[in-house]
Amino acid sequence: MSLVSQEQYVPVLTIAGSDSGGGAGIQADLKTFAALGCYGTSAITAVTVQNTLGVREIHSIPATIVEGQIRAVLDDIQPKAIKIGMVHTAELAEVIAGTLQDYPSIPIIFDPVMVSTSGYRLIQDDTISALKTGLFRSADLLTPNIDEAALLCGRKIGSLGEMLEAAASLLHLGSKAVLLKGGHLKGPLMHDVYMDVEGFSRIFAAPQIITQNTHGTGCTLSAAIAANMALGQSLVDAIIAAKDYLTAALEQGSHVRTGAGPGPLNHFFDPLKQVRVPFLVPGYSS
Repeated sequence: MSLVSQEQYVPVLTIAGSDSGGGAGIQADLKTFAALGCYGTSAITAVTVQNTLGVREIHSIPATIVEGQIRAVLDDIQPKAIKIGMVHTAELAEVIAGTLQDYPSIPIIFDPVMVSTSGYRLIQDDTISALKTGLFRSADLLTPNIDEAALLCGRKIGSLGEMLEAAASLLHLGSKAVLLKGGHLKGPLMHDVYMDVEGFSRIFAAPQIITQNTHGTGCTLSAAIAANMALGQSLVDAIIAAKDYLTAALEQGSHVRTGAGPGPLNHFFDPLKQVRVPFLVPGYSS
């Protein structure tokens, strides 16, 4: 029996890699959670050596430590949503999938980070197969960009029509829904394609923002979707609100220089106060 006692912030968990430059990965996720009024927790899968000019090296965290981080957070702080980012090895993919099976009621947003903005490969070849047979099937939403979708589907994607075909193919990987991001396609409008297993689909269109400061956009969008779901929004509403947040963060950070390469967004252009909800003990509140 649960007993209402005190209050708590709305917790969200990110399972991802650390970006020493601060613009993407765990750092971008935690900034996004905080900006949207949530309490961020983390399980770090890898430590990257990088700055705005690119990734220099990757050190994977042992799978047992990653599992320990996840269970420590889930068993105690009990996040309302989970965002998954960089999963560098097949062993990590298998361990994360197996661990999350013990917590089936928490929505999972998976951003399959595979190649950095500078072109550095962030995933090992055998990891893709492990993701397809395991972790993708745990996701409520998969959020690949054009390059990641092309790698997963084994085809080039160069138009909105090809995005629609690819999104349908991606659904067969096992997630409940797919948001295929089209920001890498050239044109005055950027299109994202949403499809789910219930047969609902939607095309989101937004004007292109001219800026070199795009580092961490994918991490930020998926983290914002997870935060909005933790706050009680439906998946589609969470996507709409997350896209609005991302657009504003891009605009507000478009002319600020951070390093010599592609810089970060302005995550804190209009931060919200941390939301408080009743704290339930000792049972788990999903």
